[in-house]
Amino acid sequence: MPTTKETVTTAANDGSKVPAVAHPLAEESSEIASNIAYHAQYSPHFSPLKFDPEQAYYATAESVRDFLIQRWNETYLHFHKVDPKQTYYLSMEYLQGRALTNAIGNLNIRDAYADALNKLGHELEEIVEQEKDAALGNGGLGRLASCFLDSMATLNLPAWGYGLRYRYGLFRQRISKEGQEEAAEDWLEKFSPWEVVRHDIVYPVRFFGHVEVSPTGFRKWVGGEIIQALAYDVPIPGYKTKNTINLRLWEAKASCEDFNLFQFNGGQYESAAQLHSKAQQICAVLYPGDATENGKILRLKQQFFLCSASLQDIIVRFKERRAEKTALQWSEFPNKVAVQLNDTHPTLAIPELMRLLMDDEGLGWDEAWNVTTRTIAYTNHTVLPEALEKWPQAIMTKLLPRHMEIIEEIDKRFMAMIHSSRTDMESKLPSMRILDSSNPEKPVVRMANLCVVSSHTVNGVAQLHSDILKSELFTDYVSIWPAKFQNKTNGITPRRWLRFCSPELSDIITKWLKTDRWITNLDLLSGLRKFADNEELHSEWAQAKMANKCRLAQYVLHVTGIAIDPNSLFDIQVKRIHEYKRQLLNILGAVYRYKKLKEMSTEERKKMTPRTIMLGGKAFATYTNAKRIVKLVNDVGLVVNNDPEINNYLKVVFIPNYNVSVAEMLIPGSEISQHISTAGMEASGTSNMKFSLNGCLIIGTLDGANVEIREEIGEENFFLFGAQADEVPQLRKEREAGLFKPDPRFEEAKKLIRSGAFGSYDYNPLLDSLEGNTGYGRGDYFLVGHDFPSYIDAQSRVDEAYEDRRRWLKMSILSTAGSGKFSSDRTISQYAKEIWDIKGCPVP
Repeated sequence: MPTTKETVTTAANDGSKVPAVAHPLAEESSEIASNIAYHAQYSPHFSPLKFDPEQAYYATAESVRDFLIQRWNETYLHFHKVDPKQTYYLSMEYLQGRALTNAIGNLNIRDAYADALNKLGHELEEIVEQEKDAALGNGGLGRLASCFLDSMATLNLPAWGYGLRYRYGLFRQRISKEGQEEAAEDWLEKFSPWEVVRHDIVYPVRFFGHVEVSPTGFRKWVGGEIIQALAYDVPIPGYKTKNTINLRLWEAKASCEDFNLFQFNGGQYESAAQLHSKAQQICAVLYPGDATENGKILRLKQQFFLCSASLQDIIVRFKERRAEKTALQWSEFPNKVAVQLNDTHPTLAIPELMRLLMDDEGLGWDEAWNVTTRTIAYTNHTVLPEALEKWPQAIMTKLLPRHMEIIEEIDKRFMAMIHSSRTDMESKLPSMRILDSSNPEKPVVRMANLCVVSSHTVNGVAQLHSDILKSELFTDYVSIWPAKFQNKTNGITPRRWLRFCSPELSDIITKWLKTDRWITNLDLLSGLRKFADNEELHSEWAQAKMANKCRLAQYVLHVTGIAIDPNSLFDIQVKRIHEYKRQLLNILGAVYRYKKLKEMSTEERKKMTPRTIMLGGKAFATYTNAKRIVKLVNDVGLVVNNDPEINNYLKVVFIPNYNVSVAEMLIPGSEISQHISTAGMEASGTSNMKFSLNGCLIIGTLDGANVEIREEIGEENFFLFGAQADEVPQLRKEREAGLFKPDPRFEEAKKLIRSGAFGSYDYNPLLDSLEGNTGYGRGDYFLVGHDFPSYIDAQSRVDEAYEDRRRWLKMSILSTAGSGKFSSDRTISQYAKEIWDIKGCPVP
């Protein structure tokens, strides 16, 4: 019922007044406008008399949140009543992107909100821009988790996400003359209107302390410091469905009892609030530097904090439902609960579930082990050795003494199993064990091994990656448990990554397919294939792509001050800056292209395909070579873009502070995208799927999901180059043996950088990494030199194809048409059926 007849004077030209009336479930624009006005007046976060875009954004978000909370409550109650088996997704990262566009799109009320805001004197596009991306993730791992939540909700699956509520995220990237600079993310500087704090959901999480053993042999972890985990819920709506699921984020708090008033009044202010300070550190930053022991302890604290709070919550909910249904039987737990570990970061869920079951619930080892191994599944996201976490045993023992005991027991029992039933594997035990003491001075816990031994299912995230896991990384385990290993090729949500970020192209697809059902059944895109030569479609497709390119050009001018030509070929590589992703290969190619252009006559240049090369991504703060690559891209751009002879034919632009919202601008506007990692090193990649879906062609290696993308869209529509995964080990051996002969073009590019053509910065350490035959920081481990000539040749094929507009448009259409497989709806359906054993539970 309306609660008030107050009005809000808006900025509308006619001076109209919209009544401030609560309509929490409004779907009609005038009632929505009243609900927004109501929140502006009665949920105030700013002083009155103002209704600027920022104020309008917060009021709009809270209006949408009303709708979401209603659906969230209905979904929660429905799951509670039906009591289906439910999946809990544990991830240290969620790269959500803006929530407003996604929510009103999924709820199918975008036009109504646009109209409502017009009544209030604002444009939806302007209001959307006020939202800051939630700084809860870094790269593909976190974005995948967010796509998965969208698909879980859309498929009506009983599933939740668990993560941490980082105050400052990874970092906000600034580009200066020195290169990348890091600043704290300010996404929570004011507040997030999308989260709901749950003051009744708080769990204690213990660190340090010791294990007490009773006379009966019962073990209990006591002492140390206890931090409180407080729940913040973020509703996740499905697309055109009532189901709205939950992302529960944990905030670390200390209680008022932990504030020492006596010390404070004595002037000992820091020590009086010591535990409060320690609590704030836990959720301050995503991936704090771990070069020091304190850094390692903080990262391990973060991981355990996520696992312990989430599992306590899961157990409480399991018990609540059992209390209403039947007597509590722990053997039923895996029939009602599936826990998915998103990489090795949440591995501590394994010993923590064992501890909770044994120490708190009184189960014996065998029963607890049976429950744990039937509950937990593990997704591996990498074959990179540095990303397969190994934690010092000394730090684990100090921070989590009870868990170290449990891990030691798991390791001991695993070895006993091998000795008793697989004597043929005994020689492999040193590499298969969970505890690695091969270096007596630095014994470690191998988290990936713990996951494989303790999980019922292990999956890779692309067919090539899963094959490598089985043939190389986990080959010994495969011989023991062949049925444990699966592939689940990653996917992306078609809602955020096509429907909402490229409405022009989406409308064209819907028109030609005569249905919009492709938005939830992406395989229907294959229907575009029969129109791939249609000139009318070509014309519409080209117009949509050009609209996206013009929008991107405006954005680039706004954030960098560089004017780029929408008629040039837009060539984009955006992802974390890492040597294996080979942004260095990209920029060396750009340097070589620049050199060739400089050597040409004016007439020769006119025959060249003008190209705008854009790179974006964050280099980890302590990753020196990655930061050198960022610096080089910017230095090359500074010279090339200001060279009057060349800048009509080539621009090189670094896009600062790459995030989801920036990607939503870049990807629709891209025409060729570079996915050029060393073969066998990228687990999957998901940005390659987003580019393909948007009709962007790919130049890439046979790595990760590129292999499957190429199969789906057709080999002739993919610009392939480089060594294949099975050739890489031999090529590295040949390199070490001094058999590598560099291509003259590769030497030319490096020589031009060393000449100082791009400034006085010393790039020798970066270029040295590409030279020599072996040694630390030498020997070109990622095969940039080997792949450079075939990369340059492939880029020439790109130029040639782009000149044939008809051919290029056909390839672009076929790229979108072949992207059906890469929907996260397909991926999550497979997880639900083949790993979690859960079914849809739609709200009636």
